[in-house]
Amino acid sequence: MNEVVVTVPASSANLGPGFDCLGLALDLWNTTTFRLGGDGIRVHVEGEGAGKLPEDTGNLVVQAFTTLYVRREATMPRDLQVECHNLIPIESGLGSSTAAILTGLIAANFFLGQPLTRLELLRMTIDIEGHADNAAAALFGGLVLVASDLHPPIVRSYTLPALNLVVVVPKVDLSTREARKLLPAMVERCDAIFNLNRTALVIDALREGDRKLLMTAMDDRLHQPYRFPLIPGSQAAIRAANELGAAAALSGAGPSVIAFANDNANAVAQTMQAAFRAAGVESRCYHLTPTMKAAHWYG
Repeated sequence: MNEVVVTVPASSANLGPGFDCLGLALDLWNTTTFRLGGDGIRVHVEGEGAGKLPEDTGNLVVQAFTTLYVRREATMPRDLQVECHNLIPIESGLGSSTAAILTGLIAANFFLGQPLTRLELLRMTIDIEGHADNAAAALFGGLVLVASDLHPPIVRSYTLPALNLVVVVPKVDLSTREARKLLPAMVERCDAIFNLNRTALVIDALREGDRKLLMTAMDDRLHQPYRFPLIPGSQAAIRAANELGAAAALSGAGPSVIAFANDNANAVAQTMQAAFRAAGVESRCYHLTPTMKAAHWYG
């Protein structure tokens, strides 16, 4: 086959206390078409990232594609046309870089005859990106718990009831790499215990659709307190959502904030955006749902 179309969902990681081990696939997708042939390696980006993302071999999709060919000691195609239709906002905490890496790996795996399983694709993504939560959610769908230090990683995917999610994306420049540099190398035992028990409660609350429990469970002491200062208005936005009964947290490393609304999603969105505006930060808003559908491809 000379063509493959790869579709990968957005994802939200951590969900408060589940640092680097919880992820949630979201119904917002990047779709990329790969065609062998043409003249050299060319990339065209439409939608999110258009005019910003490289349209040559520097594009992360192509870099990931190349990585798998190198890993398999296979000859890289000389002529490859890549058309990216992106809906996932970049550098937002919604797994855009993970989606790009997975897109490239999945396409390369397809053209190589699919030698890698999903778990092996996950392992490669961890090797490239350094963490597994977004990738596990995108590759397996739904709510996932992942143990990434094992070979192969262990992934558990959970079916969820209908949930209304509000994701507010503030206009704040923040890279995951920079956000990680702020985290302490050591944590207090009491803080570790705090996050451990709440991570278990987040899983239970989401599976049961128990929003009251989720309000209590979706708290964190390991990463959010260190990242809030980088994202003006984020802590106030979370408090504003909480006041309307919506559990909220940073999405991944941020800057986005994700909130689990009831039937008041519009009100939650408005109050969160108002909190960012009060801090001098404009934002845009997405109304999303979790998806059990994982990354997929056809060719």
